[in-house]
Order: sequence, then C-alpha cells, then structure tokens
Amino acid sequence: MENTRKKFLKQLLISATAVPVLIDACKKGDSTDPSKDSSSSGCTVSPEETDGPYPLYTSRGSSIQRVDITDGKEGLPLHITLNILNTNDSCNPLANARVDIWHCDKDGYYSGYSNRGYLGNQDNTALVFCRGLQYSDTAGQVKFTSVYPGWYEGRITHIHAQVYVNSKLKTTTQIAFPDDINTAVYKTALYAAHGQNTSVAKNSADMIFSDSLSAELASVTVNTGGGYDLVHNIYVAG
Repeated sequence: MENTRKKFLKQLLISATAVPVLIDACKKGDSTDPSKDSSSSGCTVSPEETDGPYPLYTSRGSSIQRVDITDGKEGLPLHITLNILNTNDSCNPLANARVDIWHCDKDGYYSGYSNRGYLGNQDNTALVFCRGLQYSDTAGQVKFTSVYPGWYEGRITHIHAQVYVNSKLKTTTQIAFPDDINTAVYKTALYAAHGQNTSVAKNSADMIFSDSLSAELASVTVNTGGGYDLVHNIYVAG
C-alpha cells in the first residue's frame, strides 16, 4: 500500500542520514473515506501527504496570519497564489478556508526547530520564518510573499500546506516546483553556496512526489519585478 511504502522510505531515509528529526506517519488519502469521494463533482481532492518533519502546531496564531512570511530571510522573492477549490461544489472557489503553509529557507533550514544542515547546527526554535496562514477570499484565493525555498537532505524543493474548513482539517498536502526552475534558481549567486540538490535529482525521484506529481506540481514563472510567481490549485472536499 502507498501509505506503508512511503512510511518505509521515510524511515529508511532517517536511518541513512542519521538526522535527528521528527517525522509523523504518512497521511496518504484513504479511498474508502466518503468525505474524499468527489466523483459526483467531476474533480478530485489534492493528494494527502505527511505534515512532517517540521510542522509547528504550537505557533499558528495571529503572529503568522500575514502575507509577508519572509521575516527578513534572504532569497529570491517568491509570490505565492493558492486557489482553494471545493470538490463538493463542482470545484468552485471555497471562501473563508484557513490555509497554513510552511517551507524551509534558501539554505534548507526550518523555523521552529533546531536543524542540522550544510551550514552546521542552527537553533531556530524561537522563530517563525517562512510560515504563514490566511483565510481564502471570495475568489478562493490566498496570497503570500516569501523566498524561493532551498533543499535539505533527502527531499526535493517543496512547500507544505494544510486547509481547514470550519476549524476542521480537510487536507494536508505538499507543493512541488518545476525541475528546470529549481536548477536555474540554485545556479544563482544567492543559492550557489548550497548549490544543486545532490540528494534528490528531480521530482520524479522524490519519495513524496514520485506517485502524485501531476496533482502537486505548481505553475512557476518569472516575475518581471524580480523573483518568481507560483500559482497552485488545492482541491478540498469542503
């Protein structure tokens, strides 16, 4: 089963890299869950993925309810637009859904944790950079301003996202970036110190995206003012 396979791969990665992180059990969608049945609407809910290894449930209040989530972090600007669509309503926009996102900084470090990476150990437990939450507007949209994420051992570039409706968690998913954009970004001066991802060469080799990339790959284009624009649809059974 996919749940078992992905859980095994994650545990294998932990053993191989000996990185002391907390990884929760995978949360791949269960096809027997009636709340995930979207056949009547002709559209499909986004793939369920793990929220680990760096969720931060203790700091999700007003401090991260914001558009700009950079907290002064250096990196190429990333303008994020997420469209929240309701599979129970023919994939029409879903208003007033709470959307939480988080990702690593350009060097592969997460806020809220003590991380080990190519720059050594960093204690970021008191910080909330690259984390944000917003509520979708009448068009079903939320927008964030961040920096283009880096990478860490064992994973390709990604963003975590969770969507809540009426305070109930509806989906935990992840967002992938096009391989060619990752390659171009990591050649730039801001990212050259870490360089190209040496642990996972492309999305199809990633343990999360290998079986679900078509549904989780964002559209990423160059922003004329600098950096990149990311647009992605997240489908939930609202």
